[in-house]
Amino acid sequence: MTARPKAILFDWDNTLVDTWPTIHAAQNVTLRAFGLAEWSLEETRQRVRKSMRDSFPELFGDRWEEAGQVFYQHFNAIHLDLLRPSPGADRMLGELRQAGLYLGVVSNKLGDVLRREAAHLGWENHFGQLVGAFDAEHDKPAAEPVTMALEGTGIKQGGDVWFAGDTDVDLECAANAGCVPVLIREAAPQLAEFEPFPPHLHFPNCLALSKLIQSL
Repeated sequence: MTARPKAILFDWDNTLVDTWPTIHAAQNVTLRAFGLAEWSLEETRQRVRKSMRDSFPELFGDRWEEAGQVFYQHFNAIHLDLLRPSPGADRMLGELRQAGLYLGVVSNKLGDVLRREAAHLGWENHFGQLVGAFDAEHDKPAAEPVTMALEGTGIKQGGDVWFAGDTDVDLECAANAGCVPVLIREAAPQLAEFEPFPPHLHFPNCLALSKLIQSL
């Protein structure tokens, strides 16, 4: 039987909020600026996983920091206008807080941008910590951001903590931190899709997760 967690840490982009249009637009502006071919939206969905400091050196080499500036210049100009909560996310967060769970965010989005988006949605009070890229020594899927997100709570990394996200990087981060890996996306995981880091639980949407918590 599934045990009730004490804490749930969430990925941000495309788990709690829909940001693919923004990411896709900013990514293609950056690729064009450096003479690289643009990506389709599906390519963006498949290829954007890791943080900028882990992924941009592979794309842009020694100019990755310059590319990062181009990306965020465009991203910052449009992200709040396009930001939308994922279906049911706002209600879920309220229900989980009411149920007494500690909530946090571990994202590979730049930390200042992550917190700006949470403030824009009025969600700051839902979370004990919002940890983004460059906030910890290493970014997700490393365990350090999870440790930071739980600091001061007295909750130990392990079975009392769920890590919920929509990608393989989220599930790997959960495994690295010793937490329960949870997949939130409409499509069920395919056989061996997430090996060697399969999800322990799958929910098609945010409200399905909340419904289970209320039943435990």
